[in-house]
Amino acid sequence: MFVQMLSESPRNERGGQVSRLLLTRGQFGSARLSVTWVEGGPGSEQQLHAHPESEQVYVIVQGRGIMSAGDETQQVEAGNLVFIPPGTAHAIRNVGEGPLVYVSATSPPFRLPPPRSPFEYGP
Repeated sequence: MFVQMLSESPRNERGGQVSRLLLTRGQFGSARLSVTWVEGGPGSEQQLHAHPESEQVYVIVQGRGIMSAGDETQQVEAGNLVFIPPGTAHAIRNVGEGPLVYVSATSPPFRLPPPRSPFEYGP
């Protein structure tokens, strides 16, 4: 069994949302999965993007958001799962008064861009 602590996971911030990479290719022997924990305050937004070769799910843990995927837009809330097919452009925005927290899982793992600094993906 392998355990990864949120506080020790690589951190990245975009659009007011902070993501922690819990699992990525090669970690613990993983070859086909990446998992990210994301938190964002009211109004925070993940920009529209796509993973050409990967399918992805978002599991909303806390809060409310607006999820866009392809040509669809829908409100999501705690307890919802959203499936994103490979190559589908998607984004999520916090429309609640509190934090939006979600977990995303991607298979195969997305490729990370090279860090702009040695500390970009550090704790």
